[in-house]
Amino acid sequence: MAAKNQKLISKEIQGYIFENENIDEKKLLLSKHEILGTPAPLVAIQIIGRRKAKRKLPSWYETTGILYPPSLNLEQSSSEATGKFKIGIIQRNLSTFEKAVDLTGGFGVDTFCFDKVFDHVVHVEPDAELQQIAKHNHQLLGAIKVQYKHQPAAEFLQQNADSVDLFYIDPSRRSKAAKVFKLADCIPDVTELLADLFKQSEYVLLKASPMLDVQQGLRELKNVKQVWVVSVDNECKELLFLVEKDFVGEALIEAVNLNANGEPFQSFDFRFSEERQLKVNVGTLCQYLYEPNASILKAGAFQLIANRYGVYKIDVNTHLYSSDLLVTDFPGRIFRVVSINPNSKQLHQLLPDGKANVVTRNYPLSPEGLKKKLKLKDGGEKYVIGFSEKKGKSIVVAERIK
Repeated sequence: MAAKNQKLISKEIQGYIFENENIDEKKLLLSKHEILGTPAPLVAIQIIGRRKAKRKLPSWYETTGILYPPSLNLEQSSSEATGKFKIGIIQRNLSTFEKAVDLTGGFGVDTFCFDKVFDHVVHVEPDAELQQIAKHNHQLLGAIKVQYKHQPAAEFLQQNADSVDLFYIDPSRRSKAAKVFKLADCIPDVTELLADLFKQSEYVLLKASPMLDVQQGLRELKNVKQVWVVSVDNECKELLFLVEKDFVGEALIEAVNLNANGEPFQSFDFRFSEERQLKVNVGTLCQYLYEPNASILKAGAFQLIANRYGVYKIDVNTHLYSSDLLVTDFPGRIFRVVSINPNSKQLHQLLPDGKANVVTRNYPLSPEGLKKKLKLKDGGEKYVIGFSEKKGKSIVVAERIK
């Protein structure tokens, strides 16, 4: 381990990091060049990392001596919740669990989770320092079946002669500026590696950014058995493609919402052929308003969600739904409409403290813009929702039903 990391895991520095978790690191860097004989920027990275790990990686956060990489590596890593969810995917779809290879090991969160399932796990990573950090953390956390290969994914594949039960790959984007991208634009390019992967394994689990279009991913990959659009507490985090060597047929799409422990509490599955066969069921605004969870919106099940739950779409291009009867198991947020298009006086009476949670869907203003226009502050129990319907632009005041 590098000498600088040895200093960072010392009892004194760890104590300082734990005691100063909420310190403003910018002020820290301005006021100190060194902390207990260690360069202040190195300590600041650890403080930032520990703070980010509190919700994302609770096991890491609670463990003394964990090392954190620069913010970008931590941001791109899986969370503990999504890692646990992957364990469930593996256990449901594979029949043997002898060997898994994480071809893009990085910070090592997914490798750590695979260690719980497989007899042998390989962490492949071209960044030597990042791999050393992952190895150190794995040993602290009790992952004892991991082998470390310091090399690029393609090089590992050329040298590997063993059969593998599962290849896992989480490619990174080449261009940080690109908002929409293809898998072929990532490093490594899994579309080029797939043939080699299938020479050594029957299964590949691919993680992609939630910015990737699901159907674009399906166009680029062959033999996709299932796709998971994964959210944690209604924030879309990642797409997972399970590719099976001999699978023939249409992929099942599952939009799943996890809690912080990685347990699904909302799930909706479909195939795109089902979605394409349905016509949108548009109706007028009724007593109850529904907003599908982030995974369903990302997956694009806009017609099916209305069809299965017996609700009306507000407008063809507005992904809000409505009904006169309450549908309590709708997978998303449910609101009771209190007022439709209130004037300024009515709005003030409904929101006497001037506070509301503002949401917009297919509306000319962003939530921030609508809040500013209506002179509202964030907070309170009620919601102000701006959207487009057949009649035009509308605003409703609503209460959330939990």
